[in-house]
Amino acid sequence: MRIEGAHAYRLTSSGKPLELFELPPLNPQPGEVVIQVMGCGVCHTDVGFAYEGIPTRRALPIILGHEICGRVVAAAENARNWEGRLVIVPAVIPCGNCAACRAGRPTICCNQFMPGNDGDGGFATHVRVPARGLCPVPEPLPSSIRPELLSVIADAVTTPWEAIRRANVGPDDVTVFVGAGGIGGFGVQIASAFGAAVAAIDIDEEKLDLAFKHGAGCVINSASVDEKGVKNAVRNFARESGRHGIGLKIFEMSGTTAGQQIAFALLDFGGHLGVVGYTAKKVEIRLSNLMALDATARGNWGCPPDQYPAALDLVLTGKIAVDPYVEEHSLDDAPAIFEAVARKAIHRRVILKPNGTGTA
Repeated sequence: MRIEGAHAYRLTSSGKPLELFELPPLNPQPGEVVIQVMGCGVCHTDVGFAYEGIPTRRALPIILGHEICGRVVAAAENARNWEGRLVIVPAVIPCGNCAACRAGRPTICCNQFMPGNDGDGGFATHVRVPARGLCPVPEPLPSSIRPELLSVIADAVTTPWEAIRRANVGPDDVTVFVGAGGIGGFGVQIASAFGAAVAAIDIDEEKLDLAFKHGAGCVINSASVDEKGVKNAVRNFARESGRHGIGLKIFEMSGTTAGQQIAFALLDFGGHLGVVGYTAKKVEIRLSNLMALDATARGNWGCPPDQYPAALDLVLTGKIAVDPYVEEHSLDDAPAIFEAVARKAIHRRVILKPNGTGTA
């Protein structure tokens, strides 16, 4: 299937700008579909591949981007039921057959496909992906929801969703989000939708203001108080919240060593620490606190595809606001915008949106 004007911006070498690339004919193989991309989010993982020396599983060159929403424009014979449908592509697509999948751990599937890592991703007008695991989007959409906004559900929404789900967060709980931008901002909203009391910690007042408007009952600027001050503020909030859950449920979303240290230091008796943010840097902690406090620390790599519809529903029903946390840019500005994201000159989640999608 040749598509006129189909193009992408691919990574050819670590540290170099993304390069314009004319897409070859995209012919779906058995079990595959071709998607006309409406929006693709830019994640810190993409930055890690491009600028921090983290290798992609498929050798370069590769088209990055694993937060994809778009419409299926072609499908293999055994996937025809997807043609014409608006879909979200899971950031982690498991095989469904391996030992991990059979054991209910699909996000660690050894045969998983991650767009922009195992194969070409969504910094493109079109992308070819497996049909398995696609999340259908019901139409028509609410008037306040543009389809490109749904791209961030593929990771920025569903990854904190999975961390919060695994922690069994409910109305009796006090939750703490270390890092209130990007995934943390969505995590705050999800925990609030689950009925929990929510505290947000960050060093950026703008992000804290946004968190306060969208579910956080307590916001703490960790740049203005020391670790002891952060602990006291969280404890006071927990006490005043009137919740009776055992232990704080803490989610490290910043992906910084400072954030990880604060998150670990906040663990209390029976506490739960969800590690969602990523940094390649090491952090020094006293691991024995987990034993002494009978606490839990757990990470999660993405989210199983079967959880996507529930997370999507929170967005479609207005319980998660996406618009205030993102900004849209033309796909054809991808090299400059991606570099700006890498040097932290852009503070919201970027969505790359193709200007023209071409015709078959």
